[in-house]
Amino acid sequence: MAQIVGGFIMPHDPLITGNPEIADPAQVAAVEAAFARVVERVKALKADTAIVIGDDHFTMFGPHCLPPYLIGIGDVEGPEENWLRIERYTVPNNTALAEHIMNFGFDRGFDWAVAKSLVLDHGTMIPIHKAVTPAGMRTIPIYTAAGVTPLLRTKRAKELGQMIGAAVAAFPGDDRVVVYGTGGISHWVGTAEMGRVNPEFDRLVLGMVERGDVDGLVNLSDEYVLEHGGNGALEIRNWIVAMAAMPAGIRGELFCYEPMPPWITGIGIAELKLAA
Repeated sequence: MAQIVGGFIMPHDPLITGNPEIADPAQVAAVEAAFARVVERVKALKADTAIVIGDDHFTMFGPHCLPPYLIGIGDVEGPEENWLRIERYTVPNNTALAEHIMNFGFDRGFDWAVAKSLVLDHGTMIPIHKAVTPAGMRTIPIYTAAGVTPLLRTKRAKELGQMIGAAVAAFPGDDRVVVYGTGGISHWVGTAEMGRVNPEFDRLVLGMVERGDVDGLVNLSDEYVLEHGGNGALEIRNWIVAMAAMPAGIRGELFCYEPMPPWITGIGIAELKLAA
């Protein structure tokens, strides 16, 4: 049977590849080392598929169609943005498992939006480029309404993650799956406070990750997140999905935390470890 063998929390900041030189070189090196550590860990876990959860930037969906959650089950390539300094390439999809997760969800009241052809933006492509492609894994991209209103409710994000975890466990293949919850921590996007980072908020969120406290993240109100973490921090929904997809009893191990105003965000990378 398929199984989730690991999980990770990581940023999808487009400046990681698009304009890395504007940040402190020591901090950039720390982030790069943490991504390399993720690759080493997924290789050690013998993972073959990464479920990568990003959010619904206007780059992907515009204002025309805003699904609460979307799964890519077919042809995938990226990135959409030509300024990321990444040549667009085909991203191998685990189509059989993706279709299984889709149907498993349909049968349990999760009305997925579905893409049979998808060009990925930085919300999933940065993690794929830094921590999936180098590990030789296939990808199942999932987008949540975490950046543009109407937002996916955090309680539903947890339920979505739990359903994904159950779906993987019910798949008859021998796939070894890791789950990536992506996004920044504190950041204010397109506002007068753009460039502000709040390490206190970031440490609060990362502490919950380290304790495996998914309910702590679920219970952070959007009002609190907006005040202390900014509009960009609403994408911790993706972290909730990833944490909830894991078996019970996980703990997080922080690989790096860097408050990086030039990259307009707090950067956190951590492994979600299964109970021994």
